[in-house]
Amino acid sequence: MIKKIRLLIVDDQELFREGLLTLLSIKNDFEVLSQSSSGEEAILAATKFLPEVILMDLRMPGIGGVEATKRILQQHPGMKIIVLTTFDEDDLVFNALHAGAVGYLLKDVSPEKLFEAIRTAYKGEYYLLPSITAKVMAEFTRLPRAPKVDPGSQYENLSRRELEILKMVATGMSNKEIAMSLVIAEGTVKNHLTSIFNKLDARDRMHAVLIAKERGVI
Repeated sequence: MIKKIRLLIVDDQELFREGLLTLLSIKNDFEVLSQSSSGEEAILAATKFLPEVILMDLRMPGIGGVEATKRILQQHPGMKIIVLTTFDEDDLVFNALHAGAVGYLLKDVSPEKLFEAIRTAYKGEYYLLPSITAKVMAEFTRLPRAPKVDPGSQYENLSRRELEILKMVATGMSNKEIAMSLVIAEGTVKNHLTSIFNKLDARDRMHAVLIAKERGVI
């Protein structure tokens, strides 16, 4: 029996929600549990239906997508939220990712990319389009570089391979892309990432990159 990924659609445009529902229904590994037309509804629906992945619009009446993302993840930190919006302004991108979104897509994305994003988010990985990754990396490179940490600290305990993988993560590469580049198994990449998270006391991939940048590790 195929494991279905449980989804919640959040958008204030009914026509778009219905179109998205029709599109997702063609895949037998997706199950749309409910639809919400506002951030307020999304917060309630997240608790009621416990979706695994939420497709979240940003600009909606009342509570917007960024605030809804923040509140949902405070209550349900294991849920994965993908922003699906018309807008790609820098502030919206950074605010959404800072709130905890693991993906940021524009509404003109191809169906194949959308399906891939949902499956990637479900596995706990980030999914950003190249144009969004470029924005994030441009902001990332503008951050002041901290002095190198003292030898012997937890950050210096990262192995050479872990540092290599962390730098690849910082460029937006997925686990699969890293595995192909290093000619290792994808499971090995995941094991290295788990070790990195533990050593940096990081929640996820992006948090690990930000910590490493702030500490001058990469």
